[in-house]
Amino acid sequence: MTQIDLLIAASSLLALAMLTASALMGWNSWLAYKNRELDMNRTPREPEGGSREGMARIEIADLKERIRKLEAIANGVDL
Repeated sequence: MTQIDLLIAASSLLALAMLTASALMGWNSWLAYKNRELDMNRTPREPEGGSREGMARIEIADLKERIRKLEAIANGVDL
């Protein structure tokens, strides 16, 4: 191997290491961004204009209505 070949191989290896390092830094930054995004969505928010208990009751009533409709469909009853 000549000095030129050795220089080219070393330069190529260095360039590959730099590209890998920058890609890894970008990947870590993207993961940190997604973690922050998930944390923002996990924080409980107060519903607008009411309490959580009222919203929970409405959701339970909605689910009961859906179950009633699905049971009616399963029994062949037209709604």
